[in-house]
Amino acid sequence: MAGASSAVVPTNRYAILLAIFIAFGFLFGYDIGVISGCLIMPDFIRRFGEQDSNGNFFLSSSRSSIITSLLSAGTFVGALAQAFTSDRFGRRGSILIWSAIFTIGVAIQTGTTFSIVQITIGRFIAGLGVGALSAIVPLYNGETAPKALRGTLLVLYQLQIIVGLFLSYVFDLATHHLNNAASWRIPVGLQLVWGAALLSGIFFLPESPRHLLGTGKREEAKKVIALLNGVPEDHAVVDEVIEELDFAIRAENEGGKATWMECFSTRNNLWKRTGNGMMLQFIQQLNGQNFYYYYGDTFFQSAGTEMSPYVIQVVLGAVSVAGTIPALHLIESWGRRKSLLTGAALEAACSLIAGLVGHFTLAPKGTAKELLTHRNKQGGDTLIAFAVLHVFSFSIFWGPTPWVYLGESFPLRVRPKSIALGSATNWLWNFLLGFFAPRIADDIGPLILMIFFGMLVFGFGYVYLFVPETKGLSLEEVDEMYRSGVKPWNSADWKPHLTDQLHHKTADVRDSDEKGSGEQHHETATA
Repeated sequence: MAGASSAVVPTNRYAILLAIFIAFGFLFGYDIGVISGCLIMPDFIRRFGEQDSNGNFFLSSSRSSIITSLLSAGTFVGALAQAFTSDRFGRRGSILIWSAIFTIGVAIQTGTTFSIVQITIGRFIAGLGVGALSAIVPLYNGETAPKALRGTLLVLYQLQIIVGLFLSYVFDLATHHLNNAASWRIPVGLQLVWGAALLSGIFFLPESPRHLLGTGKREEAKKVIALLNGVPEDHAVVDEVIEELDFAIRAENEGGKATWMECFSTRNNLWKRTGNGMMLQFIQQLNGQNFYYYYGDTFFQSAGTEMSPYVIQVVLGAVSVAGTIPALHLIESWGRRKSLLTGAALEAACSLIAGLVGHFTLAPKGTAKELLTHRNKQGGDTLIAFAVLHVFSFSIFWGPTPWVYLGESFPLRVRPKSIALGSATNWLWNFLLGFFAPRIADDIGPLILMIFFGMLVFGFGYVYLFVPETKGLSLEEVDEMYRSGVKPWNSADWKPHLTDQLHHKTADVRDSDEKGSGEQHHETATA
C-alpha cells in the first residue's frame, strides 16, 4: 500500500489555487484607492462636507484628512494586533476573524447617510481588517506555498493590491457622474464582495501545517501537507516534509515562548531579519510612486491634457497592473536581491530626471492652459513619460519584492510578530507620506522627487550591504542561512546543509534501530 502511495506524483495544484484565492479574495488596494474618487463626488461632498457663506458645499482639508487617515490608523493597529490572533487562533482562524471585522467596517460605511463620524468609524474598523490581513496573507502563503513557487505566489499579494487600486479607479470613473448616493455607495459597497469571498474560506481553508506542528497537532499537519502536495497521507513526501519541519521547529522552540523583544534579539540574527523587513517596507513607501497617484493629474494638466482626474487614475492603475505581471516570473528567475537593486537604479534615474525636468520646465501650479508655452508642454510630456516608467518599474520590482521578503525571512516562533512589525511599518509610512507629501509638494513642487531620488540611492546601498538572497530556499533553510553568517553579496551562491543534516540524522537513527534489532535477533537465536 505504501509503495503504491509513493508512486503517486506530488502536485502543487491545490497550494497554488489556495494562494490565488487568498490573494484575490481580498483586494486590499481597493479600500485605499476608492476614497480618493469619492472625495470629489458632489453627493459625497454634500453629505459629509460643510457649507460656505453662499450655501455651497465643500469638503475642507481637515475633513478630507480625517476621512482618509482613519483607514491608515486602523491598518497600523490591525497589522500589530493580528500577531496575537495568528498564534492563538491559527492562521486560518485569524483570516476569518479579520475578514469579518473588515466586512463590518464596510457595512458601516455603506449604510452612512449624513454622519461623518459614522463613515470615519467605519473606515477605521475596515482598516483594522485591512492591516491585519495585509500581514496574515504573506504569513499564510509563505507557510503553505512550495519553496520553488513561494516567491511567485507571494507576488500575487502585491498584484492583488494593484488590481484592487485599479478596480477602485474604474468603479469611481463608472459611477462619479451619478447625482445621488449611488455614486459613492456602489464603489464603497462592492468591498462587501471581497469580505464575503474570504469568509467563505471557512468551508475549505486548511490551517498552516507549520502552525499545526508548532502546536503539537501532528496528524492534522500530515493531512494538510498531503492535501497541499496532492498525495495520500502515507506518501514519502509527507513523511519527509514532516521530518524537516519537526527538526526545524524543535530547534526554533528551544528558547521557550517568543516575545516581541526577541524579534530584535541576537539569537539567529533576528534583529537583522526584523530590521531588514521593516527597512524594506520603509524604503518601499518612500520610492515616490505614491506621489504620482496624488499629483498625477497636476502633471498631466501641465502637458495640456484634457483628461479628468478619474481617467488619469485609471491610466496609472493600468500601468501598475501591467508592471506587476512580469514580476510573477522575475521574482524566481532573477531573485530578490537583483530585483531590488535593478528597481532602485531604474526608479532613481526616473526620479532624478523627472524632478529636474519638472523644476526647470513646468509652469507654476494653477497656470491657465492657454498660457502654457511649448517649453511647458514639452516638460510636462517628459515628466509624464518618466512618471509612467517609474510606476511601471516600481510595480515590477519594489512593489512586490519587500512583501515576498517579509513572508519568508523569519522562524516560526517569531514569524507573526516580525511580519506584523514589517507590515505596520508599511502602513505607518503610507499614512505619513499621504499626510505630508502634498504639503511639501506645495512648497517645493517637482523637487520633492529629489527626496525620493535620495531614498532610492540609499535603498540601493542598503540592499547591497544588508539584504541576502532567499530565492529557492525553504523557510527553514532561510533560518539556517542567517545563522551561517554569510555576507549578503555572497548569499546567492550559498548552499543549505539543513536537509543533509536531517537525512544523516534519520539514517543514523535507522541504522541504530536495525543494529539493535539485529543484536536482539542474535541473542534470541543464541538462547
